[in-house]
Amino acid sequence: MDNSSNFDENSDVGYQPSPSSVDQNDHSITETVGYSTFSGDSFVYCRTNSEVSNFSEPIDDNSFAGEHSPSLWTPVKHGASQAVLSRLGMKQPRHSMDDKSDDLDLLESELDMMRERFSKLLLGEDMSGGGKGVCTAVTISNSITNLYATVFGQNLKLEPLNPEKKAMWKREMNCLLSVCDYIVEFAPTAQYLDDGTIVEMMTSRPRSDIYINLPALQKLDTMLIEILDSFQDTEFWYADQGSLSDNSTRSRAGSFRRIVQRKDEKWWLPVPCVHSGGLNDKSTKHLNEKRDCANQIHKAAMAINSSVLAEMDIPETYLANLPKSGRTSLGDTIYRYMYSADKFSPDYLLDCLKISSEHEALELADKVESSMFTWRRKACLSHSKTSWNKVKDLMADTDRSDKNYTLAERAETLLFCLKQRYPELSQTSLDTCKIQYNRDVGKAILESYSRVLEGLAFNIVAWIEDVLHADKSMRNQNV
Repeated sequence: MDNSSNFDENSDVGYQPSPSSVDQNDHSITETVGYSTFSGDSFVYCRTNSEVSNFSEPIDDNSFAGEHSPSLWTPVKHGASQAVLSRLGMKQPRHSMDDKSDDLDLLESELDMMRERFSKLLLGEDMSGGGKGVCTAVTISNSITNLYATVFGQNLKLEPLNPEKKAMWKREMNCLLSVCDYIVEFAPTAQYLDDGTIVEMMTSRPRSDIYINLPALQKLDTMLIEILDSFQDTEFWYADQGSLSDNSTRSRAGSFRRIVQRKDEKWWLPVPCVHSGGLNDKSTKHLNEKRDCANQIHKAAMAINSSVLAEMDIPETYLANLPKSGRTSLGDTIYRYMYSADKFSPDYLLDCLKISSEHEALELADKVESSMFTWRRKACLSHSKTSWNKVKDLMADTDRSDKNYTLAERAETLLFCLKQRYPELSQTSLDTCKIQYNRDVGKAILESYSRVLEGLAFNIVAWIEDVLHADKSMRNQNV
């Protein structure tokens, strides 16, 4: 399946998936970037690329918010304004007489900012107001993705997050996640009356998937921020790869601070540097502990993301564009092995294919996934003229002897093995199509939140491994 065409289709409705070919750093805060284990060097990774939305405006290290358009809303009372700001985690004004007017101006400014951003959110990214915006689920998904790009897009080092950006992340995520407080389901509950009679009443409670996954994601979020905050006053530092010339390298080589040159086409990325003697045991232990912790967080976020995506309905658009033949989609070599092998081994097949890049792995995953659904559809159509009772009776024998059923089962095994071998793999065409056409706001929040946390955890692991690699290289030079 052509990834480029799928990207164009997604762009029309407001959701912009992250193709594996997107460059990791385009010198822009408005893009999240990719990571590939094939290169051996780390750089920022996120499985979704999207322009910064109107809800999340970019900031720099010296300023927090830009100018905002005047609001036409009715002014809010001072007491009510404080309550709203407290709920959303915004700054509380001080109450001294000298700066009372300044506090009121700050209060009104932040309320205007909040009104403007929520207005843009409700418009569905259609500033014309003509109703041509995307649905609420896609809008919130894009907002979370763009907020991540704004806050973490320029963070390429193991260092504490900028306080203003950290406050922005917590405040705006609280606003976006507050929607989940009103996503409920009804469940029967026993109620005891005064006379001892037991009656069954329907009461509301948080929807089960949100009740289980959202607190877990918030805990993972807090842990990742704490990991970044733990890297203060470190023994290692960073140097910009692009600013290192031969002269500067020679001058630094004579001092106690030496830089391990990294042969990487991403020349503008910061390079971790360590002292000539390497890191001490305490620093090395700290790095290893945080790497293991971030790795577990990455696995947990990826598991939640995969489960949420699996629960999303497959769009009719994707099914309509499936190839007519799975063999044509996969190619004769892969098809012949999948069809003729008595004992199918996906690991052996992947070893024979010798995948050399993330782009090739993602392209193969798209082909295998589309072929799997093609064979499943053919297996169902082969029994369309049979009564349901006969289909149930013959399901165990007839279906498993059907070549389409067998091929679909082997394609599913191959896809699972491919994702296990390349856990950093970008989202497939089916995943991006599900996100694009999803209308469930709760699932959209869980999917996007878990996806950005997965990317941040993966980045932290990669950055720590870069520092450990620099430490190992420096120790080897001193031997």
